[in-house]
Amino acid sequence: MKIFISTGEVSGDLQGALLISAIKRHAATAGLELEIVGLGGQRMAEAGATILADTVAIGSMGLIESVPYIWPTIQVQKKAKQYLKDSPPDVVVLIDYLTPNLGIGSYIRRCLPSLPVLWYIAPQEWVWSISPRNTSLIVNICDRILAIFPEEATYFEKKGAQVSWVGHPLVDRIQAAPSREVARKTLGIPSEQVPVALIPASRSQELKYLMPVIFEAAQIIQAKLPAVHFWIPLSQSAFRSKIEAAIADFGLRATLLENQTLEVLAAADLAIAKSGTVNLELALLDVPQVVLYRVSPITAIIAQYLLKFSIPFMSPPNLVQMKPIVPELLQDEATAENIVFHGLELLQNGDRRQQTLDGYREMREHLGDVGVCDRAAAEIMKYLKLNVAN
Repeated sequence: MKIFISTGEVSGDLQGALLISAIKRHAATAGLELEIVGLGGQRMAEAGATILADTVAIGSMGLIESVPYIWPTIQVQKKAKQYLKDSPPDVVVLIDYLTPNLGIGSYIRRCLPSLPVLWYIAPQEWVWSISPRNTSLIVNICDRILAIFPEEATYFEKKGAQVSWVGHPLVDRIQAAPSREVARKTLGIPSEQVPVALIPASRSQELKYLMPVIFEAAQIIQAKLPAVHFWIPLSQSAFRSKIEAAIADFGLRATLLENQTLEVLAAADLAIAKSGTVNLELALLDVPQVVLYRVSPITAIIAQYLLKFSIPFMSPPNLVQMKPIVPELLQDEATAENIVFHGLELLQNGDRRQQTLDGYREMREHLGDVGVCDRAAAEIMKYLKLNVAN
């Protein structure tokens, strides 16, 4: 039996790896031989998938920012479609990755109409749909959506999709995280140190638009707090040289670590982070955070004035509750001065810190119980067995 999984970017590779591990457990319990092929990255490969093409490094956010990745994405799409045509799997799982997965899903519906398609972690059309066309395509492509947020499930059900709410997979991932004390011991953090996590980038354009302002803010905080030390988890090996150079340029007391993300996050007293999946990881680990989001000025102008793009919040913790649990600094508000203000407040103001932790606890109730990946895997295996039987 064969499953094809399509995703992209660092977060998609992580979610794909967690799902693959769960699927393999279910297959082993059922005594089934299973082959998993897909688009993803190293984490999925380590979990047991055969990677048809690496999509981790070709992700982007923004209009102008995506231009360099159009041709590589087209090439990957061509390769994936040819594979699906020549060697059809028994079920396809799409994970997030809106535009590329719409292309693959639409191809399957045209050319392989009987092939079951499940979309796990559907694109956040329920938050910021620019056009109803994408929502319609998602609904028409999918046999079932495996939703990770209750609001996501409700939105797609109202649009006519078959939906199962399984919960958020990070609930499972955090079970493997060390306690703050164990993480600090593992990293060798002395008791007098104030560890602050910096998460500047999982996409290449974030190195340009986010890392400089994050490191500038870190430089100011360092001058104000002699006990501070910055810890930076490396999301992609290709980013190492640029981050190391920036650390030196800004004169930061910082340690850059690879393959120890959970330890770095769990040990931190504060995080200054890009917007993304990592915000939920920090929330589940009870780490106060300042969240930033920036794109190129041209993209921002087009989105605001031509596309009339408007969203209530950007970071997942705030989106879950639809209220400001963590401070968000978007575009022009993402200045070093604003980062420093909110960062020091979360470090030094006990009431503000506790308010954040209370918000996190309320948010957790909307993410589901442990066993998310197993619930998703069970749904996928059900469609796999049904298709094989037919």
